[in-house]
Amino acid sequence: MGLFKAFVSQTRKPEGFLGKMKVDGMMCGMCEAHVCDAISKAVPAARKVAASRSKKEASFLTEEAVDAARLKAAIDATGYSCLSVESASYEKKGLFGWR
Repeated sequence: MGLFKAFVSQTRKPEGFLGKMKVDGMMCGMCEAHVCDAISKAVPAARKVAASRSKKEASFLTEEAVDAARLKAAIDATGYSCLSVESASYEKKGLFGWR
C-alpha cells in the first residue's frame, strides 16, 4: 500500500483554484451554456466549467489566479447578473480521494 500512495502522490496535479460565482438571470439550459461560454472566454485555462440555473451559481477549476473584475464583466456582458465571485485554493486528491 505504501508504494501505491507514493505513486499517487507523484502523479497528483499541482494545486490550483476553484472559482465560484453567484449568477442571476439564468432560466434554461441555453442560459447555463452562455454563462459557461463566457467563463471559458474570460479564463482560457478554466476546466470543468459548470453552471446551474436552479442553484444560481457557476463554478470552474483553474491553475492560475482569477481576475474577479474581468470575470464579472464577462458575465454581465452576456446579459446575466454576476452577484459575487469567489476563488479558493484547490488541491486535487489522488485516486479514490486518497492523498
